[in-house]
Amino acid sequence: MAEPTAANQRAVDRYLVDTLVGDDADLAQGLADAAAAGLPAIEVTPLGGKLLHLLARMAGAKRVLEVGTLGGYSTTWLARGIPDDGRVVTLELEPHHAEVARANLERAGVSEKVEIVVGRAVDSLPKLAERGDAPFDLVFIDADKESNATYLDWAVRLGRPGTVIVVDNVGRAGEVANPGTTDPMVQGTRRALELLGSDPRLDATALQTVGAKGWDGVALAIVT
Repeated sequence: MAEPTAANQRAVDRYLVDTLVGDDADLAQGLADAAAAGLPAIEVTPLGGKLLHLLARMAGAKRVLEVGTLGGYSTTWLARGIPDDGRVVTLELEPHHAEVARANLERAGVSEKVEIVVGRAVDSLPKLAERGDAPFDLVFIDADKESNATYLDWAVRLGRPGTVIVVDNVGRAGEVANPGTTDPMVQGTRRALELLGSDPRLDATALQTVGAKGWDGVALAIVT
């Protein structure tokens, strides 16, 4: 039996990507361009992107909300999982990130299905409600962890019974289990998980993950 070392976990991750996901020139170039533009390498893994893609298809999603665009990697996976007349609305704080994402989405051939809203998500989410964008069929939350509980509340408000919600980075290298943590990102993650577990509007679970991005996790919920 292989030892659960970081190197072995990365090797399994690579094997799963090679076996189940494969290579994609557009996505690979998008990652390269994002790195060249100085964006942090905090996008979802290829396996995580494929998971989002499959969840969108399983849910029959036509309207998707993403909180946290970065370079558009996860956005591309989501857009590929919805029909041609579907729509991904993705929220991004940094104009530079949004610019890189637009180019990546264009290259991937999905830009016509995506709207990037630039600004603070806590300000953009009420505006989506005001302009009648709801309900969304799937919501992916992957932005500043300190605001995760706020984003979750808006995900429910902008959703409907049956809306799928995905929250990334909930493992925080195991620190999420520490009630005495002083890390604001971990504190925000804990508040979100506690909301997922206590809010009667939601039914949720979470899985730990290891591999290319280390020890982390993802939470999945459905609006009841």
